[in-house]
Amino acid sequence: MESHYIHKQHNVSVLMYHIVCAAKYRRVVMSEAVDAVLAAVCLEIAKRWEIWFLEIGVDRDDAHFLVQSVPMYSPTRIVQTVKSITAREVFAKAPEVKRKLWGGEFWGKGYFVNTVGQHGSEKVIAEYVKRQGEGRDYHQLHKGQMAFGF
Repeated sequence: MESHYIHKQHNVSVLMYHIVCAAKYRRVVMSEAVDAVLAAVCLEIAKRWEIWFLEIGVDRDDAHFLVQSVPMYSPTRIVQTVKSITAREVFAKAPEVKRKLWGGEFWGKGYFVNTVGQHGSEKVIAEYVKRQGEGRDYHQLHKGQMAFGF
């Protein structure tokens, strides 16, 4: 599946995220049965919420999702939706997983999320923004200095 422009009443967007969720305790719980449940559940999520799965890949102890969604859903809300629904369904449809995990949780608490661009990298977009106003009196208002303490 490929990304597409999502047209809403007051905006048009292409927002994509790479999300990685690790199994609780990094246990090796992914199997053909779990993979099938994850794929089916993600298709159901796409039908009910505005979260579309462009790619889903699993490793032995984690899952990678390339998703596209709408601006009204924050990355955190997307992750919470995906993790809660998939966990419930995996436990229901692949009960052998419960033996490998204790405490009733399928996913670990953390996750990784990164934005994914359809048309370019950070450098390409920065150059595009920089070129806006060329031919006129362009004034640079900000030059990428990190103020986050990194």
